[in-house]
This record gives sequence, C-alpha cells and structure tokens, in this order.
Amino acid sequence: MLSIDEIKQLIELIDESSLDEFELETKDSKISLKKNKVVAAAAISEAPVVVPNVQAPAVEQQSAASQVETNAVDPSLETITSPMVGTFYASASPGDADFVRVGSKVSEQSVVCIVEAMKLFNEITADIDGEIAEVLVSSGELVEFGQPLFKVRKK
Repeated sequence: MLSIDEIKQLIELIDESSLDEFELETKDSKISLKKNKVVAAAAISEAPVVVPNVQAPAVEQQSAASQVETNAVDPSLETITSPMVGTFYASASPGDADFVRVGSKVSEQSVVCIVEAMKLFNEITADIDGEIAEVLVSSGELVEFGQPLFKVRKK
C-alpha cells in the first residue's frame, strides 16, 4: 500500500514531467494521476486515503489552450486570452528571456507564455500567425479565465 508521502512524491514527479497521465496498480492499491483533467484520484482497498479531488472549472477549453477573439477597434488585431485562472509567466524561469515581446513573430504553435494553475505549468500557444502588437499582463500577475494576455496583428 502506498503511503500519503509516496503519493505526494508521485504527484510532484508527474507535475515536473511531460506526462499527462500516470497509473500504478499493485495487488492492494491503484492510483491514477492526470494533468489538466482531474488532478489526482486514488482508490486503495485496505485503508481509505483522502486525496482532494480538484477539478477544473466547467468551461470550454480550446484545442491549444488559448482563445483568440476578434478586436472590434482594429480588425487586424486579435486577442490571445487566458484559458484558465492562474499565474502568468512570460518566461520559462526567472532570468530567462521572455517567450515573446512586442514585435515577436508567432505561429499557431508558438508558446507565448505559461499559466500556472494548481502547481501545473501550462504552456499557452498563440493559435494564430502574426506579430505580437501588445503584451497586456506582467509576469507573476494573477490572470482570470478569458482575460486578454496579448494582442496579435494577423499576417
């Protein structure tokens, strides 16, 4: 049977890895961990272990984790919005260069920032080809679901 400390270590290892799902089954226990869906779910047959079941808000998630909407003021500008509540980071780690700045060229697959939610670091992609016209938030700032992060001038 896995101890609570062992389960916590597994969660931390999965958080730090590129895995999205992890399952471990022994003769007396089974644990299943999934990122961005249900944070952790555990079923142990001998002794009950309480693992918080945290689910993302019931909101529609876009394919590459960002929502692009048209800007009514300038039709050549589109807005990249936050797909979740969390902390905005402009770079992969403190001291690193920002993923993008004003004037940076982006494609649909370009990572523009990271939003940390529940200790999971989610890379946000541009989902549009163009050039960053404006950065609307600062690194370390708390962002809400649907909050505009960048304005992008379409190609």
